[in-house]
Amino acid sequence: MVQVCLNGARSAADGASVPLSPEAMAESAAEAVAAGATEVHVHPKTPCGRDSLSPRIVAATLEAIRARVSVPVGVTTGAWAEPDPAARVSRVRAWTVLPDHASVNWHEPGAEEVAAALLDRGVGVEAGVWSGTDGAARFARSPLGPRVLRVLAEVTDTAPETAEASARELLAELGSAFGRPVLLHGEDGGAWPVLRLAGRLGLATRVGLEDTLLLPSGERALSNAQLVRQTLSEHPTPPHHPKELDNRS
Repeated sequence: MVQVCLNGARSAADGASVPLSPEAMAESAAEAVAAGATEVHVHPKTPCGRDSLSPRIVAATLEAIRARVSVPVGVTTGAWAEPDPAARVSRVRAWTVLPDHASVNWHEPGAEEVAAALLDRGVGVEAGVWSGTDGAARFARSPLGPRVLRVLAEVTDTAPETAEASARELLAELGSAFGRPVLLHGEDGGAWPVLRLAGRLGLATRVGLEDTLLLPSGERALSNAQLVRQTLSEHPTPPHHPKELDNRS
C-alpha cells in the first residue's frame, strides 16, 4: 500500500506544486491515484493556507477529493491545527463529512481523547508514532491500541545517513504494535532511505509533498504524482494490506 500525502503543513512558500485549495488538492489526488497511489492523506486548509479541523473546511476538502477519486481519504488531527485538546475533540465531533481515517499523533496532549472521539464516530485511526518522542511508549500502554486502523511510524531524523537506523530503532520500540499494520515513512532528507527500508521489510509506506519536496536525484518534484511514480518504479509491487479497512471500529 502506497499512501500519497498531498501537502502536510507546508504552505505557498514551499512552491506552487503544493496543493492548498480543495480544488488543487482534488486535482493532485486524482493524478497521484492515477499514478498508483492507493490512499490519500491530506491536511485541509483555510483560504490563507493554515491547517484546519473546522467542519466546514474538512467537508469542502473531502467532498472535492471524493468527487475525483474512489480510494480511502484521511485527514490530520495534528495539534498545530488546534492546540487545545478539548477543542480538537469538539471539532472532530462536529464534522459533518467524515474521512475514512484520521491520523492522531500519540505524543501530543489529548491523543487518547481525540482517537476515542474518532472511533466513536466510526472513523479509522492512524496512530502516529514519531521517533524522538515518547509516542511508542504511550501507544504501548493505550487501551485503544488494538482498535486502531494502523500505526504510522514516522521517522523524524532527516539525515540521509542515519534515517534508516532511526527507523529500525523506532520499529523496535513499537514491537508487535498490538498486531496492527505498520506504515513506515520518513521526512525530507530521510524520506527516501526510510521508504526504501519499508519496501525491503514489506511494510506499507507513503510518499508526497508533505514528506519530501525532492526526488532521490535531488531534483525538485513537480507533483505528488511524480513522487508516486518514482516510488513505484523502485518498488513495483508495493505491500498491500487488504484487511486494514475491515478493522475500523
